[in-house]
Amino acid sequence: MPASDIGIDLGTRNSRVFSTGRGLVLSEPSVVVYDKNSEKIKAIGEEARQMTGHASSNIEVIRPIRQGVIVDYTVMEKMLKFFISKAMGRHSFRKPRISICIPSGTTEIERKAVEEATYQAGAREVFLVEEPIAAAIGAGVDVTKPFGNLIVDIGGGTTDVAVISMAGSVVSASVKVAGDNFDQAIMSYVRKNHSLFIGEEAAENIKIKIGTACQEPSPRTLEVKGRNVITGLPKVVTLTSEEIRIALKDATNQIVETVHGVLEKTPPELAADIVDRGIVLTGGGAMLKGMDTLIEQKTGVSTLTVQDAMSAVVVGTGRYAEVITKMEE
Repeated sequence: MPASDIGIDLGTRNSRVFSTGRGLVLSEPSVVVYDKNSEKIKAIGEEARQMTGHASSNIEVIRPIRQGVIVDYTVMEKMLKFFISKAMGRHSFRKPRISICIPSGTTEIERKAVEEATYQAGAREVFLVEEPIAAAIGAGVDVTKPFGNLIVDIGGGTTDVAVISMAGSVVSASVKVAGDNFDQAIMSYVRKNHSLFIGEEAAENIKIKIGTACQEPSPRTLEVKGRNVITGLPKVVTLTSEEIRIALKDATNQIVETVHGVLEKTPPELAADIVDRGIVLTGGGAMLKGMDTLIEQKTGVSTLTVQDAMSAVVVGTGRYAEVITKMEE
């Protein structure tokens, strides 16, 4: 049996690893805990996330990727090696071909650094994949054909929008507004309008349960517990989906404007393909209720969120080597 290809999606919030032989083999937070006293890394991934809430003064919590940009290379390299060895497990007789997904705004120097780190971690061959292309492959789009496809990938830290044809980006744009911004917007709205402090996890829960990008005929409600900003005591409020829509309006509008901007720069013949084929939404942020409807209303182009939006990027990254090799044949 040939060695599996491995695809890695280094996300702002979570990193995921897909093996063509075994499917999704790892999904862990992109977090590292560093011990200042021993000057050593104490934990990576899920184990590190569990320690973050109970961190002591000698412990530093590092998120090497912020808003889709690698901010700490040394830590990122160690995290990458850890994830690769964990994903390969005991099957690693042969070095794998590894594809790594990078945000479309990554500089040449950053690309080289990621490539180097991946070879260091034990790759036989390294492919760097731009996020929208990976998302398209994972969404089941045949990227090798000379048709225009518009992909909108809303991740944790960035939203990547690109028109793809012949396995390349023709027009693309990236905006640092995505799932994490949705959570922050909910937190500040609740603090401002209800004098209630809530944490990121509570904000995420609100977003999943009653979050929406579009007005709903009958708004949904949710009871939320937090701490009263003024008295410091526990407090419960009831939020509606309409309030959350208002809280998220700035962020969702910025995404829509980015899509609009890319459509305006698209060559006419590819634009015609997009009108026929529609806009494809992927990424965790695409799961916000009504996001597809909002884009459709504002652009006039039918928009669809793919079924497993969360995994599209990592699955596409894992299959990238295969797609490219076939194209070159």
